[in-house]
Amino acid sequence: MGGHLSLNEFARPSVAVDVAVLTIRSDRLQVVVVEHARGGAALPGTFLHKGEVLADAAARALADKAGLRRVPFTQLHVFDRLDRDDRGWVLSVGHSAAVPVDDLPATVRLLPIVGGRAAGRLMFDHAEIVRLAVDRLRRDYATELDPAGLLGDRFTVFRLRKLYEAVFERPLMKDTFRRLVVPNLESTGEYGTDFGRPAEIYRRTERSRLTPKAWATLTGPD
Repeated sequence: MGGHLSLNEFARPSVAVDVAVLTIRSDRLQVVVVEHARGGAALPGTFLHKGEVLADAAARALADKAGLRRVPFTQLHVFDRLDRDDRGWVLSVGHSAAVPVDDLPATVRLLPIVGGRAAGRLMFDHAEIVRLAVDRLRRDYATELDPAGLLGDRFTVFRLRKLYEAVFERPLMKDTFRRLVVPNLESTGEYGTDFGRPAEIYRRTERSRLTPKAWATLTGPD
């Protein structure tokens, strides 16, 4: 009778986690990077420890490498190119997150996003992780109104438009954008200022989902 194969008979890769944390600073989409021990910029990441689940490893990487805690992240993709790490056979489970810039430590290092990609050299295949994280963020923001809460609870339509222009890296027509988002907003009855002019302050309603036409509006030609 044939015996059962032991798992020890199979080769095992090392497993890492890397997290692309996106934010908006100075009306520009940016990603958190850290200095890697081998020299060079990289996403916060670490190797999976024995008996540890991926989510705990990702949270540990963010805390230990970037000083970030209680960041809501999601799994993004498994990166398994055989030559992705010259130290050996390493799989990385990429994660993504979006965090208001005020929730980040003042000392955190940010790298701008240009054309949907990190504007600088990143180690390993972290540039690809960032690209997919930006793609996911844009899909999320075309589906719901500021789902990550990057703008806070109260805002003007102008500030909301500047946020969306940063996420999608393109100018958006004022009237077209207003028509897109107004069904998802309610007035607070208060006023602030934009460029010294009175501006009505809004908050989200429970109708968080945008119209199915939002993607075309946010990504189409000017």
